[in-house]
Amino acid sequence: MKIPRIAYAAYGFALFVIILDQLTKAWIMGGLDLRELGHIQVLSPLFNLTWVENRGVSFGLFGDGSGRWALSAFSIAVAGVLGWWALKADRRLLITAIGLVMGGALGNVIDRIRFGYVVDFLDFSGPHFFLGSMKINFPWIFNVADSAICIGVVLLILDSVKAEQEAKVGLAAEKS
Repeated sequence: MKIPRIAYAAYGFALFVIILDQLTKAWIMGGLDLRELGHIQVLSPLFNLTWVENRGVSFGLFGDGSGRWALSAFSIAVAGVLGWWALKADRRLLITAIGLVMGGALGNVIDRIRFGYVVDFLDFSGPHFFLGSMKINFPWIFNVADSAICIGVVLLILDSVKAEQEAKVGLAAEKS
């Protein structure tokens, strides 16, 4: 089976995310030794580096630690489906989204297999504001792979909306 040229872009995005994710984690673990320090103030309270061993999925969800291998297998399966989807995709936004989600999923799988947890360290949890009496903040600590997954999902939604609008325009043009 010949791989369409555009699919290589998705695989390239995925590889870029995996490399960036693993390099930042190597720097956090080795160069900064954040594991020992636990917390480094960078632009406090807006942004800090905080060591977290995430045994769940993105942003610590489902973090009871019991599903290391199940989460790894699921993530690999998702990446496989996305890799297959990239072979069929023909829109740049979709290809970008697929690559980001695929790379993020595999970046976290590498940690889960190596360590039994995913290394999270980007901490934007300090700033908060009030909407009336309700406190609004971002309580999660995350990593590059988590960011890629979230951005990729947003791009998937945008691509879906855009494709639907283009289909409606095309259908309207056929009728006239």
